[in-house]
Amino acid sequence: MSLAPTQEPESVKRFREYLRIKSVQPNPDYASCVAFLERQAKEMGLPVKVHECVKGKPVVIITWEGAKPDLPTVMLNSHMDVVPVFPDKWEYDPFSAERVPIGNGDYKIVARGAQDMKICGSCYLEAVRVLQARGVKPERTVHIAFVPDEEIGSADGVEVFVKTDGFSALNVGFFLDEGIANPGADLRVFYGERATWWVEFTARGNAGHGSQFLENTVGTKIVP
Repeated sequence: MSLAPTQEPESVKRFREYLRIKSVQPNPDYASCVAFLERQAKEMGLPVKVHECVKGKPVVIITWEGAKPDLPTVMLNSHMDVVPVFPDKWEYDPFSAERVPIGNGDYKIVARGAQDMKICGSCYLEAVRVLQARGVKPERTVHIAFVPDEEIGSADGVEVFVKTDGFSALNVGFFLDEGIANPGADLRVFYGERATWWVEFTARGNAGHGSQFLENTVGTKIVP
């Protein structure tokens, strides 16, 4: 069901507020992100801890305790920072989080970070709100993590945090990170263990510009 701007769902209002925080590299406003997330946690009655392994690079952990807190926990991870923008390439201010009609009574939200990946972090929090309202209590404890500097390699973010006692104490048994945004009601989940594999391919044949219509080219041999 579509809603007029004045009837905007509270979940969308919170999402747009998060999007308006200029957590853009190379100088992300992490302080405003922390303040926003601490307020969300307070509204949900959940404890929140801020770990600052590197000064100015906070890791925010919001915890929903389960019925069996001794079990390995679930961590739902997202990053707060977003990539730089070129405003002249945007139809709307990339940090205004405009709610734009799309012609069928519905709306789209235009903002840097709307997909990568503030939507994921927002969905985690909104899902907890819905489950709390239904009286659900998870069996396992769920930690919702908001981390810095993912867009520049995470050297001062997750890479440091996972080596601390603070992370070990979370007893994480399952970790869910970002995937591909989906306009529908489904959540696409991917499995991946990332590791660097250097592979060298050698192809023999003619080399040259495709406009020459060469035969026996190396490109056609390499491309499946």
